Amino acid sequence: MAVVGGGLAGAALAWRLSHRGVRVTLLTGGSGRRWTDATGASGGLVRGFEPEPAAAAIAAASLAEFRRDAVLRSWAGYQELTSTYVLAAGSDPDRAEAAVSVVNGILPGSATIRPAAGLAPFRGLPDGALAVVELHAGYISPARLRNCLVADAVAAGAELCHVPVAGARPDPAVVLADGAVRRCDTLVLAVGAWTPRLLDEWGLPGQRLRTKQIQYTLGRAAPPGLGAFVDDTSGLYGRPVSAGLFLLGLPSDRWQIDPADVTADPALARRVTIRAAERLGLGAWPGAAARTVAALDCYPAGRGGLRLRGAMPGSPVFTFTGGSGGAAKTALLAARRAAAELVG
Repeated sequence: MAVVGGGLAGAALAWRLSHRGVRVTLLTGGSGRRWTDATGASGGLVRGFEPEPAAAAIAAASLAEFRRDAVLRSWAGYQELTSTYVLAAGSDPDRAEAAVSVVNGILPGSATIRPAAGLAPFRGLPDGALAVVELHAGYISPARLRNCLVADAVAAGAELCHVPVAGARPDPAVVLADGAVRRCDTLVLAVGAWTPRLLDEWGLPGQRLRTKQIQYTLGRAAPPGLGAFVDDTSGLYGRPVSAGLFLLGLPSDRWQIDPADVTADPALARRVTIRAAERLGLGAWPGAAARTVAALDCYPAGRGGLRLRGAMPGSPVFTFTGGSGGAAKTALLAARRAAAELVG
C-alpha cells in the first residue's frame, strides 16, 4: 500500500498498517511545492466530550488510548488539563447528558455537566447555559507524535519516500517528480487540505471537499486556573501553552482558500482580542510579541470527520482526510478504523 502525505493522518495510517504486517510506503515529499503543514499548526486539543454522542465516543476512545499507553503519551508530549466546554444556547440537555454518559463509560468519572453560571473566569455567559467539565483532557504535540509514528513505522518495515509526488493514477500508481512510477495495490491520499486541489490536478473525481481556514493567536496573560476550553456561546476556544502564555482562537469564516495562499486574517485576530476581554477579562491579552498561526482544515459535504473515503468506484484509491490539523484528537482511532477497512 502507498500512503501519500506526511502529516499526522498519513503517519498514523502508515503506522497502523505497518504493525498489521502490511508492506507500506509513506510518501511525504508533496507535489514539488511547499505544502502547508496543518499538523505543525494544530493546537493539539484533546478531550472526550463532544455535543453529539457519536462524536464523543470517537474522541473519548482516542483520548483513552493516549491515557493507557505510556509510549504514545511520551511520543505525543501529552499534557493533562481540565477541559471546560460551554454548550451553545438552546442546546438539548438530554443529548448533552447522553454524550457525558458516553465519555464516562470510556473514561470513568471524567465528565460532569453543570450550570455554567459562576464558572470562573468566564463573564457574560447567557442565562441557563450549561457546561461540561472534564478531568481527563489536555493537549498533545501533533507534530511530535507524527515524527515518532513515522520512525516507528519505518522500524516496523515501512518504506519512507521523500521524492515529491507529481501525480496519482487510478491503476493505482503514484507518479514521482523524477518521472518514476510507483505502482501499488492500494493508494491512500492523506494530504489534508490539499486534497480538493490535488484530486482536480491529478484528474481524479472530486469528493465535494472544501477548505476552511483555522487560526489562533498565542499571547501573554493567562486567566488563572483555566485549562483547555471551548465556549460555544461565543466561539472562543483556547488552552495554556506555557507559563503566562495562552492560545486563543475563534472559528474562521474563510472558506475555499488555496493551501498555497494561507495567510493570517488580521480582522479575525482582532475579534479574538475583543472576545478575550469580554468573555475572560483579558484586557491585556495578547500583549507584545504575540504570534498568530493560520492553516487550513478540510471539510466534507456529507458525513464529517477524519475517515477513509473511496476516490472512485471500483478503484483501490482512497482519501483519508476530513479533519486536517483539527483532527489531532481523533487521528489514532480514525487510522485504526481506516487500516481495518483496508486490510480487514
